[in-house]
Amino acid sequence: MGYENDLLFFQNNIGMEKPNSMVNRSTDCPFCDRDALTDILDHRGSILYLKNKFPTLTETYQTLIIETDDCHADISTYEKPHLINLLDFSIQKWEQMINTGEFKSVIFYKNHGPLSGGTIHHPHMQIVGLKSIDYNKNISDHYFRGLPIAEDDGLELNVSSHPIMGFTEFNIILRNKNRIAAFADYLQITAHYILNSFHKGCNSYNLFFYHRDGAIMCKAVPRFVASPLFIGYSLSQVSSNLEETVKKIKALYKL
Repeated sequence: MGYENDLLFFQNNIGMEKPNSMVNRSTDCPFCDRDALTDILDHRGSILYLKNKFPTLTETYQTLIIETDDCHADISTYEKPHLINLLDFSIQKWEQMINTGEFKSVIFYKNHGPLSGGTIHHPHMQIVGLKSIDYNKNISDHYFRGLPIAEDDGLELNVSSHPIMGFTEFNIILRNKNRIAAFADYLQITAHYILNSFHKGCNSYNLFFYHRDGAIMCKAVPRFVASPLFIGYSLSQVSSNLEETVKKIKALYKL
Protein backbone atom coordinates (compact mmCIF):
# COMPACT_ATOMS: atom_id res chain seq x y z
CA MET A 1 0.00 0.00 0.00
CA GLY A 2 1.37 3.41 -0.97
CA TYR A 3 1.73 6.44 1.25
CA GLU A 4 -1.48 8.43 1.72
CA ASN A 5 -1.04 12.05 2.77
CA ASP A 6 -3.23 13.69 5.39
CA LEU A 7 -5.76 16.18 4.07
CA LEU A 8 -7.19 19.41 5.45
CA PHE A 9 -10.62 20.18 4.01
CA PHE A 10 -11.16 23.76 2.87
CA GLN A 11 -14.68 25.19 3.15
CA ASN A 12 -15.16 27.11 -0.09
CA ASN A 13 -18.34 28.84 1.05
CA ILE A 14 -16.45 30.49 3.92
CA GLY A 15 -13.37 31.18 1.83
CA MET A 16 -15.42 33.12 -0.72
CA GLU A 17 -16.52 35.54 2.03
CA LYS A 18 -12.98 36.48 3.07
CA PRO A 19 -11.74 39.96 2.14
CA ASN A 20 -8.50 40.02 0.14
CA SER A 21 -6.47 43.13 0.91
CA MET A 22 -3.24 41.34 -0.06
CA VAL A 23 -4.07 41.49 -3.76
CA ASN A 24 -6.70 44.25 -3.84
CA ARG A 25 -5.22 47.04 -1.74
CA SER A 26 -8.37 49.15 -2.20
CA THR A 27 -10.27 46.64 -0.03
CA ASP A 28 -10.95 47.96 3.47
CA CYS A 29 -8.65 46.26 5.98
CA PRO A 30 -10.72 44.40 8.60
CA PHE A 31 -7.84 44.43 11.10
CA CYS A 32 -7.59 48.23 11.03
CA ASP A 33 -11.20 48.62 12.18
CA ARG A 34 -10.49 47.45 15.72
CA ASP A 35 -13.87 48.51 17.11
CA ALA A 36 -15.53 46.02 14.76
CA LEU A 37 -13.35 43.05 15.76
CA THR A 38 -15.08 40.27 17.70
CA ASP A 39 -14.06 37.19 19.71
CA ILE A 40 -10.94 38.84 21.13
CA LEU A 41 -9.31 36.30 23.44
CA ASP A 42 -6.44 38.37 24.85
CA HIS A 43 -4.26 41.36 24.12
CA ARG A 44 -0.95 42.94 25.03
CA GLY A 45 -0.62 46.58 24.05
CA SER A 46 -1.40 46.86 20.33
CA ILE A 47 -1.13 43.07 19.90
CA LEU A 48 -4.50 41.26 19.70
CA TYR A 49 -5.27 37.55 19.96
CA LEU A 50 -8.66 36.52 18.56
CA LYS A 51 -10.65 33.77 16.91
CA ASN A 52 -10.49 33.67 13.14
CA LYS A 53 -13.74 35.10 11.75
CA PHE A 54 -13.39 32.93 8.65
CA PRO A 55 -12.49 29.39 9.86
CA THR A 56 -12.07 27.82 6.43
CA LEU A 57 -10.53 24.53 7.61
CA THR A 58 -12.67 21.72 9.02
CA GLU A 59 -11.61 19.85 12.15
CA THR A 60 -9.50 22.78 13.35
CA TYR A 61 -9.56 25.66 15.82
CA GLN A 62 -8.29 28.77 14.02
CA THR A 63 -6.97 31.86 15.79
CA LEU A 64 -5.09 34.99 14.76
CA ILE A 65 -2.55 37.29 16.29
CA ILE A 66 -2.81 40.84 14.92
CA GLU A 67 0.74 42.01 15.40
CA THR A 68 0.24 45.78 15.54
CA ASP A 69 -2.19 48.59 14.81
CA ASP A 70 0.08 49.77 11.96
CA CYS A 71 -1.18 48.24 8.71
CA HIS A 72 2.08 48.99 6.87
CA ALA A 73 4.59 47.71 9.43
CA ASP A 74 6.40 44.38 9.31
CA ILE A 75 8.72 42.22 11.37
CA SER A 76 11.63 43.69 9.39
CA THR A 77 10.75 47.22 10.58
CA TYR A 78 9.38 46.77 14.12
CA GLU A 79 11.05 48.51 17.01
CA LYS A 80 12.94 45.82 18.92
CA PRO A 81 10.90 46.02 22.18
CA HIS A 82 7.69 45.48 20.19
CA LEU A 83 9.12 42.51 18.31
CA ILE A 84 10.35 40.87 21.52
CA ASN A 85 6.94 41.44 23.08
CA LEU A 86 5.21 40.01 20.01
CA LEU A 87 7.30 36.85 19.94
CA ASP A 88 6.96 36.27 23.68
CA PHE A 89 3.18 36.75 23.56
CA SER A 90 2.70 34.64 20.41
CA ILE A 91 4.84 31.73 21.60
CA GLN A 92 2.95 31.80 24.89
CA LYS A 93 -0.42 31.51 23.09
CA TRP A 94 0.90 28.76 20.82
CA GLU A 95 2.16 26.73 23.78
CA GLN A 96 -1.07 27.29 25.70
CA MET A 97 -3.04 25.74 22.84
CA ILE A 98 -0.61 22.82 22.67
CA ASN A 99 -0.90 22.25 26.42
CA THR A 100 -4.70 21.93 26.32
CA GLY A 101 -4.18 18.43 24.94
CA GLU A 102 -7.20 18.92 22.67
CA PHE A 103 -5.29 18.75 19.40
CA LYS A 104 -3.16 16.23 17.53
CA SER A 105 -0.82 19.13 16.75
CA VAL A 106 -0.82 22.94 16.63
CA ILE A 107 0.67 24.96 13.80
CA PHE A 108 1.97 28.52 14.17
CA TYR A 109 2.91 30.47 11.07
CA LYS A 110 2.98 33.83 9.28
CA ASN A 111 2.28 34.90 5.70
CA HIS A 112 3.77 38.11 4.34
CA GLY A 113 3.34 39.43 0.82
CA PRO A 114 1.26 38.58 -2.25
CA LEU A 115 3.03 35.27 -2.99
CA SER A 116 2.86 33.98 0.59
CA GLY A 117 -0.62 32.44 0.39
CA GLY A 118 -2.19 35.07 2.65
CA THR A 119 -5.23 37.26 1.97
CA ILE A 120 -4.91 40.10 4.51
CA HIS A 121 -2.07 42.62 4.10
CA HIS A 122 -2.18 43.81 7.73
CA PRO A 123 0.62 42.02 9.65
CA HIS A 124 -0.67 39.00 11.52
CA MET A 125 0.19 35.43 12.48
CA GLN A 126 -1.99 32.34 12.74
CA ILE A 127 -2.21 29.64 15.40
CA VAL A 128 -4.29 26.65 14.33
CA GLY A 129 -5.13 23.57 16.36
CA LEU A 130 -5.40 20.44 14.19
CA LYS A 131 -7.79 17.92 15.70
CA SER A 132 -6.84 14.86 13.66
CA ILE A 133 -3.49 15.59 11.96
CA ASP A 134 0.03 15.52 13.39
CA TYR A 135 2.12 17.73 11.12
CA ASN A 136 5.30 16.43 12.77
CA LYS A 137 5.22 13.18 10.83
CA ASN A 138 5.95 15.13 7.64
CA ILE A 139 8.88 17.05 9.17
CA SER A 140 12.44 15.74 9.42
CA ASP A 141 15.35 16.98 11.52
CA HIS A 142 17.53 17.48 8.44
CA TYR A 143 15.23 20.31 7.27
CA PHE A 144 16.75 22.44 10.06
CA ARG A 145 20.41 21.69 9.45
CA GLY A 146 22.53 23.97 7.34
CA LEU A 147 25.48 26.26 6.89
CA PRO A 148 25.82 28.38 10.04
CA ILE A 149 25.47 32.14 9.69
CA ALA A 150 25.59 32.95 13.41
CA GLU A 151 25.69 30.91 16.62
CA ASP A 152 25.55 32.22 20.15
CA ASP A 153 24.70 30.45 23.45
CA GLY A 154 21.67 28.32 22.64
CA LEU A 155 20.81 30.19 19.46
CA GLU A 156 21.57 29.46 15.81
CA LEU A 157 20.85 31.04 12.43
CA ASN A 158 21.62 28.94 9.38
CA VAL A 159 20.76 28.58 5.71
CA SER A 160 19.23 25.17 5.10
CA SER A 161 21.30 22.59 3.25
CA HIS A 162 18.18 20.42 2.85
CA PRO A 163 15.20 22.78 2.39
CA ILE A 164 11.62 21.52 2.53
CA MET A 165 10.67 23.16 -0.77
CA GLY A 166 13.70 25.25 -1.78
CA PHE A 167 15.62 27.01 -3.05
CA THR A 168 16.90 28.98 -0.07
CA GLU A 169 15.42 28.60 3.40
CA PHE A 170 16.66 30.03 6.69
CA ASN A 171 16.42 28.39 10.12
CA ILE A 172 16.45 30.27 13.42
CA ILE A 173 16.79 27.82 16.31
CA LEU A 174 16.19 28.83 19.94
CA ARG A 175 17.37 26.32 22.53
CA ASN A 176 17.43 28.75 25.46
CA LYS A 177 14.22 30.72 26.04
CA ASN A 178 16.16 33.35 27.96
CA ARG A 179 17.61 34.38 24.59
CA ILE A 180 14.28 35.59 23.18
CA ALA A 181 15.76 39.05 22.48
CA ALA A 182 18.57 37.55 20.41
CA PHE A 183 16.04 35.28 18.70
CA ALA A 184 14.11 38.43 17.74
CA ASP A 185 17.34 39.95 16.36
CA TYR A 186 18.03 36.96 14.12
CA LEU A 187 14.42 36.82 12.95
CA GLN A 188 14.40 40.52 12.08
CA ILE A 189 17.71 40.25 10.24
CA THR A 190 16.36 37.34 8.20
CA ALA A 191 13.11 39.10 7.29
CA HIS A 192 14.98 42.28 6.38
CA TYR A 193 17.47 40.37 4.22
CA ILE A 194 14.71 38.50 2.36
CA LEU A 195 12.80 41.69 1.53
CA ASN A 196 15.76 43.94 0.78
CA SER A 197 18.86 42.02 -0.31
CA PHE A 198 18.05 38.39 -1.08
CA HIS A 199 16.70 38.62 -4.62
CA LYS A 200 15.51 41.55 -6.68
CA GLY A 201 11.74 41.82 -6.48
CA CYS A 202 11.27 39.41 -3.57
CA ASN A 203 8.33 40.79 -1.57
CA SER A 204 6.95 37.69 0.11
CA TYR A 205 7.93 35.17 2.75
CA ASN A 206 6.51 32.68 5.22
CA LEU A 207 7.56 31.97 8.78
CA PHE A 208 6.84 28.51 10.18
CA PHE A 209 7.40 27.69 13.85
CA TYR A 210 8.09 24.24 15.28
CA HIS A 211 8.70 22.58 18.65
CA ARG A 212 11.45 19.97 18.23
CA ASP A 213 13.89 18.37 20.64
CA GLY A 214 13.21 20.93 23.36
CA ALA A 215 13.90 23.84 20.99
CA ILE A 216 11.75 26.37 19.20
CA MET A 217 12.61 26.46 15.53
CA CYS A 218 11.53 29.02 12.95
CA LYS A 219 11.90 28.38 9.23
CA ALA A 220 11.86 31.51 7.07
CA VAL A 221 11.02 30.83 3.44
CA PRO A 222 11.31 33.50 0.71
CA ARG A 223 8.37 33.04 -1.65
CA PHE A 224 8.25 33.12 -5.41
CA VAL A 225 6.08 31.20 -7.85
CA ALA A 226 6.38 27.60 -6.61
CA SER A 227 8.60 25.19 -8.53
CA PRO A 228 6.65 22.77 -10.75
CA LEU A 229 9.10 20.02 -9.74
CA PHE A 230 8.00 20.40 -6.13
CA ILE A 231 4.30 20.68 -6.97
CA GLY A 232 4.26 17.71 -9.32
CA TYR A 233 6.94 15.42 -7.90
CA SER A 234 7.77 16.67 -4.38
CA LEU A 235 11.33 17.28 -5.60
CA SER A 236 13.04 19.95 -3.51
CA GLN A 237 15.84 22.04 -4.98
CA VAL A 238 18.66 23.73 -3.12
CA SER A 239 20.54 26.82 -4.25
CA SER A 240 24.13 26.42 -5.45
CA ASN A 241 25.25 29.65 -3.77
CA LEU A 242 24.55 28.95 -0.10
CA GLU A 243 28.09 29.86 0.94
CA GLU A 244 27.82 33.23 -0.85
CA THR A 245 24.51 33.85 0.95
CA VAL A 246 26.17 33.17 4.32
CA LYS A 247 29.03 35.57 3.53
CA LYS A 248 26.64 38.26 2.33
CA ILE A 249 24.45 38.17 5.47
CA LYS A 250 27.49 38.17 7.76
CA ALA A 251 28.89 41.20 5.99
CA LEU A 252 25.60 43.13 5.78
CA TYR A 253 24.60 42.61 9.42
CA LYS A 254 28.07 42.29 10.98
CA LEU A 255 27.46 38.80 12.37
